[in-house]
Amino acid sequence: MADLKTALRQFIQDNFIMGGAAVPFGDADSFMEAYILDSTGFLELVAHLEETYGIQIADEEMVPENLDSLNSLTAFVKNKLGT
Repeated sequence: MADLKTALRQFIQDNFIMGGAAVPFGDADSFMEAYILDSTGFLELVAHLEETYGIQIADEEMVPENLDSLNSLTAFVKNKLGT
């Protein structure tokens, strides 16, 4: 799981950041504040997490504390996986 953060970053870059000149985002940067993800993007991200990592994400877990930065997203997925 050491590569989890790298894999999540790559997914976000590949699917939500358009253009080669996009500014890189930091691990603690808010996806919403940086306009990386919108509400549809968060739903796509959740679907990817459920499919890729075999986890179920309840509606009440779809909150910024879990999904709004690379750090929080990585911690959330690790917690769901029990690692």
